[in-house]
Amino acid sequence: MDETPTEPDLSYIANVTRVRAAAGVILRDQAGRVLVVHPTYKDVWEIPGGMVEAGESPADACAREIREELGLSMPTGALLCVDWVPPSPPWDGGLMFVFDDGVLTPNQVATMRLCPDELDQFDFIEPERLGDVLIPRLARRVAAAVTAVGRGGVYLENGTAPSTRERAGLTR
Repeated sequence: MDETPTEPDLSYIANVTRVRAAAGVILRDQAGRVLVVHPTYKDVWEIPGGMVEAGESPADACAREIREELGLSMPTGALLCVDWVPPSPPWDGGLMFVFDDGVLTPNQVATMRLCPDELDQFDFIEPERLGDVLIPRLARRVAAAVTAVGRGGVYLENGTAPSTRERAGLTR
C-alpha cells in the first residue's frame, strides 16, 4: 500500500468554514456568586476571557486572558460548555468555550489587579441575577455553564441547548 502523502486540495481548504473562537471562565467567590467584569471598550458586562489567538488552544487563551485581565495565574479548569454562535456580519460564526476555574479565595480576590487598558470594574453576581447584567445570549451561556459545574459540559447553540427532537428534524 502506497503511503506517499498527497498534497492537500487548496481549493477545498479555501472553502472550509472558518469560525472565530473565544474562551471565558466561570470564577466564583466563597458565596457562590459569579465574577463579571466590565470592559473599558464596551458598554456591557462579561465574564473574564477573550478571543483565541492564532495557534493558541481555547484553554491556553483562557489562562492567558485571566493573567492579562485579572493578574491571576491559574490553570484552566474543566470545560463547562461550548456555544455555537451563528454569523452576524461582520462577524463569522463562532465557538465560545467556557471553563470552570473554581472558587477564588479571599486572598486571590484581594490581589486581583484589573488591566486598565481592558477592564475598569468587576463584581460578583448571584447566578439568578446574571440576566440583569449580561446580554441575553451570554446570560444563557453563563447560566448553563454554572449549572454544568460538577456535572460535565454542555453544548449550546446561541446560548440555548438544542433539543434531541429538534436535532433529529422531528419538530419545527
